[in-house]
Amino acid sequence: MVYNPSLDTGISTGDLKKMVFAALFASLMAVGAYVKIPLPLTPVPVTMQVFFVLLTGCILGSRWGTISMIVYLLLGIVGFPVFSGGSSGLGVLFGPTGGYLIGFVFAAFVTGKLSEIMPKRSLLKNSLHMIVGLCIIYIFGAFRLMQVADLTFQQTMVAGVLPFIIGDAISLIIAAFIATRYEV
Repeated sequence: MVYNPSLDTGISTGDLKKMVFAALFASLMAVGAYVKIPLPLTPVPVTMQVFFVLLTGCILGSRWGTISMIVYLLLGIVGFPVFSGGSSGLGVLFGPTGGYLIGFVFAAFVTGKLSEIMPKRSLLKNSLHMIVGLCIIYIFGAFRLMQVADLTFQQTMVAGVLPFIIGDAISLIIAAFIATRYEV
């Protein structure tokens, strides 16, 4: 007789697989936070987190992509050094980069929802879904940065959005390509 975990827990094998992948993507977010490149004139560093957020949403869908990002945030809030450069704690969410972190949750949800609505995967469709997710990250991040750093809209764009567009566009294309190959 083969052991079936769904008999004991009520969890289907498909859901179990998605839980494991959600945990994996939360871990990848933590690893991506350690790839930190500080930029002049901005408190926001370049990390690999945007890449993993967009990939998470597109591959796991809205439910499990969102859960993955919430798990990542909760790990950081309780003190695990998973935020950019190994930082942690609730205070990071209230700092200048906190909006980007909150935006990760919403970006994963929307990217995942768009992938569910238009499930046939292609580089173009994945890229379009991820562009929407990236815009969500920028909106949340820029809004929080503007509040905390007391910047004007133009200063916020120069410090919190423009320096990241080229790198994020490259990350987005790579993530969109990978997402065409994998589905959980």
